[in-house]
Amino acid sequence: MGWIKNLFSRFGKKKTEIVEEEAEDIREAPVLDRDSVNLRDQGQRTRYVRSCLEQIKDARMAIEKLTKEYGMVTSHLTDTEEIEALPPSEKREISRIADQITAYEREKNVYENDQDRMTEAQFHQMERMEAEVEEGIRKLTEAEDYQEKIRQDMRRLSGEKHAFQYRKHDLQNLMVNLRGMIIITSFSFVTCMVILLLLQFLMEMDTRIGYLVTAAATALAVFAIYMKYTEAAKDKRQVERSINRLILLQNRVKIRYVNNTNLLDYLYVKYGAASAEELTHMWEQYLQEVEEREKFRELHAELDYQRKELLRILQRYQLKDPGMWMRQAQAISNRNEMVEIRHDLILRRQKLRRQMEYNEQLAAMAQGEIKALAEEFPAYTPEIMELVSQYEEKG
Repeated sequence: MGWIKNLFSRFGKKKTEIVEEEAEDIREAPVLDRDSVNLRDQGQRTRYVRSCLEQIKDARMAIEKLTKEYGMVTSHLTDTEEIEALPPSEKREISRIADQITAYEREKNVYENDQDRMTEAQFHQMERMEAEVEEGIRKLTEAEDYQEKIRQDMRRLSGEKHAFQYRKHDLQNLMVNLRGMIIITSFSFVTCMVILLLLQFLMEMDTRIGYLVTAAATALAVFAIYMKYTEAAKDKRQVERSINRLILLQNRVKIRYVNNTNLLDYLYVKYGAASAEELTHMWEQYLQEVEEREKFRELHAELDYQRKELLRILQRYQLKDPGMWMRQAQAISNRNEMVEIRHDLILRRQKLRRQMEYNEQLAAMAQGEIKALAEEFPAYTPEIMELVSQYEEKG
């Protein structure tokens, strides 16, 4: 029943978990499987021997690389012990320099990761225009102020023009109404005269006073209407002259507006800004960037000096790789960092040792397999030795 349980538990696992288990088994115990190889067949036997030789070659190459890495890790681990064993006075000296290096590196990282800094393209653009930017700000400011004044003049002239046009329309309506009143007055005069004539000739009434009153009233009305019409016509002509004057002024203002707009478009393209305010901001940002870059150059120079100073001091001691501590200066003055580095190095060395042992086992097993094959099949020993000789000649 146990094998059935194992079978179901295996099917219950994911494919990746099974592959990882199999890979772990291979890493733990390297094996060579020749159960499916017909060693009495020359072709299969040759391929199997060459496969063993290739495994020996691969294992030796891996061991060579691992040994080099193992030695380097061991050297670093030894260096940590040497630094920890330094006398307190000397340890304080290199710790002080290491703290300075750490502080400079922190400032350097802050500067390099600042998202608000100018891009290289923006910086070089401002650098090329450095001698004329302030004049450009002045020109843009003046042109934009002038543009606003022109707009105000255009709005004022447009308002005045609309007001005069409205006044002209009122005067035209008034003159039309006055002409209508003339017609009405004339009709009324004729009507009154007809009535008076009828009264005089049909009813033999004395209508002389009526004629006088009608004529006087009509004359006064016509005179009043005429004076009003004349005044309206005069006002209309004055309004029309004002409108024409405003149209001429508008045309002049529009020409100034077009010329100033073209000038602004040119200045915007020339200085790569959409307004004087933006150009001013870019200029202030550029000046700040110049200052920060100068500080960064000084910081970089000081960081380089401190690293060289630390390297010079570390070279006094029996360290295998003093240059490594240029990249790990913080660990010199921070014991916790040093403990973490040592722990990491020990863990790396253990893993390297494990890989080396695995490849040593693999090479030894492949060598033993070839030897066992020669002993098991003495008739094929010359052939096997020939394959081994060919492999050794190839290196």
